[in-house]
Amino acid sequence: MNIGQLPANESAELKRLDVAHHLPGQTDYKLQAQLGGSRIITKASGCLIHDADGHEILDGMAGLWCVTVGYGRDELAKVAYEQMLELPYYNTFFKTASAPAVRLAAAVASKLGHGLSHVFFNSSGSEANDTVFRLVRHYWAVKGQPWRQIIIGRWNGYHGSTVAGASLGGMKAMHEQGGLPVPGVEHIMQPYLFGEAFGEDPELFAARAADALEQRILEVGPHNVAAFIGEPVQGAGGVIIPPAGYWKRIEAICRKYGVLLVSDEVICGFGRLGQWFGFQHFGIRPDIVTMAKGLSSGYLPISATAMSTEIVETLREGGEFVHGYTYSGHPTSAAVALRNLEIITRERLVERTAEDTGPYIAKALDRLREHPLVGEARSLGLIGGIEIVAKKGTNQRFGGAEGHAGPMVRDICIRRGLMVRAIRDTIVFCPPLIISHAELDRLVDTVRAALDEATPALHALPKA
Repeated sequence: MNIGQLPANESAELKRLDVAHHLPGQTDYKLQAQLGGSRIITKASGCLIHDADGHEILDGMAGLWCVTVGYGRDELAKVAYEQMLELPYYNTFFKTASAPAVRLAAAVASKLGHGLSHVFFNSSGSEANDTVFRLVRHYWAVKGQPWRQIIIGRWNGYHGSTVAGASLGGMKAMHEQGGLPVPGVEHIMQPYLFGEAFGEDPELFAARAADALEQRILEVGPHNVAAFIGEPVQGAGGVIIPPAGYWKRIEAICRKYGVLLVSDEVICGFGRLGQWFGFQHFGIRPDIVTMAKGLSSGYLPISATAMSTEIVETLREGGEFVHGYTYSGHPTSAAVALRNLEIITRERLVERTAEDTGPYIAKALDRLREHPLVGEARSLGLIGGIEIVAKKGTNQRFGGAEGHAGPMVRDICIRRGLMVRAIRDTIVFCPPLIISHAELDRLVDTVRAALDEATPALHALPKA
């Protein structure tokens, strides 16, 4: 048997149970049933995952943007075991805290710098952004400005799947389910040059996209706006890397109107862009930073909401902040996250991304940029996107609309042993930071082979 492969009857039974009882996240449940169940992942090591049917797959998505240090880290398993024996769990509600949570808060603050001194722990990126939703409104109320309620995000931004997180995000498909967004949330254009302003001067587009924030602030009234939230690079939106100057202008607009600036680092944090945090790459100073995923490399659920000293000093004048979760500061998750940060530091994964693997993948993408179906291949650090187009030199899509080519090419990639994600017609990748040059070459070459294989079927699609 191959690594991870299960006996055929056991694999079939797991897939049957998957359909009969299990509801995976963000899934078309009718399609799940039609396919006879999900792919069952059974084993992983380094950058490779293995399924119950014996297939080896290069994980070009680091799980779900999160397995920063790769799979199979014995020391993370051992620290979890040791912490469970000592103190598996306790809460932070009763004027209590655990040593791992306190130490982790200090470690995270030291990586953030810029006066981001305090950390509130949650279990997921969605919860971290829910905390932002309540935090910024409470902050302004304590400051005597309770009318500052509006939070501004961006179309195609992603800030989670909870009611507040999905509202803050700008995914219209999510808004269609559950009557979202909730009141008090506004959205502006995304800095997606390829998709929304093809051919426009990048500098002019950066200014125009950022100025959309000022326009919206003026429309709703500056005295009503609590915060602006954005990802340094929009991950689930399609790895949208903003043009130079965009974030500096956004920051200046927030300061002009006294609006809190929130950097959602759930994907970009912990080395993804070649700095500990994405805001450091873009040279801005947010008031609040949310993080998850790379905080523990996905080994255990944990997230955090970090905030400036000024915000904390204000909160201290407002009495009890009636907010928190059963698992806030979970000792075992915190212990694993703390060791995870030690691994990232010890192995210089942030520096390696900036100096070695990030430049390497950027150069390797040249082999895709010349492909007839590729309109753009972009990357920053170890995250990137490949735009599939019907006509070279344009942003025209196959079938006259987005969403035909991406899923087709993605499925071919997976069949060929590479896990990537299709976001509309953009193939996106986000591998573990430990990935080797040979594995990066495999990633690029597999995408190219998938594009070649998909070409006849894509050209056979009806024209718009």
